[in-house]
Amino acid sequence: MSKNNSPYNAGLTGCRYTFHEMNRILPLLMSDDSDVLLKQELIENKYLLIKTEKSRQRTLAELKRRYNSVPRSFWEYYLTLSEDSQKVALLYVILKTYRIALDFHLNVTINKWKSIDQTLTTDDIFMEFNEVACRDEFVNSWTDMTRKKITSSYLTILRQAGMLNEQTNQLSPLKINREDFAYYIKIGETWFLDACLLMPYEIEQIKEYAL
Repeated sequence: MSKNNSPYNAGLTGCRYTFHEMNRILPLLMSDDSDVLLKQELIENKYLLIKTEKSRQRTLAELKRRYNSVPRSFWEYYLTLSEDSQKVALLYVILKTYRIALDFHLNVTINKWKSIDQTLTTDDIFMEFNEVACRDEFVNSWTDMTRKKITSSYLTILRQAGMLNEQTNQLSPLKINREDFAYYIKIGETWFLDACLLMPYEIEQIKEYAL
């Protein structure tokens, strides 16, 4: 399977959670002059504050990819949220943007949360990586270094979102107000509540609230 036919990309190697960077760049992405402003930022480095132009170029490309993975209306809603709810929203965007992260989350992280052992390690992710590589030739072509970087990026994203304890590797559910969780039901993305590791009864309560 070629890169063009694969639903996967290795973009996580060059851009992790980048919560503050996304918030600083978001006005540029939402502007009618977005392309011009992003080119200026690549040179001037006023918002990203990343040392090298090559790194800025890679980060801008991934932030733009994330921005385009959801409708503009989502970002308009995002700007109204508290910081905690924005962090949860950014996790949603990342899972929508990177199929490999979504596979990790749905096939490993949620299952680990529902098991007796609620810890998540590099080895757990590597096992899923091998499963994906067996069915996708493009992923199978990735080097060990690429796989390690993507795995590290995914785990870092969970830590910075507040879902994974850095010392113990213990998973924990994300907590924001019920109104903000209800938004995902209203836009037809109920799966994301499960992705936030909410209990079934909590999801049902939020569904009732959303109606």
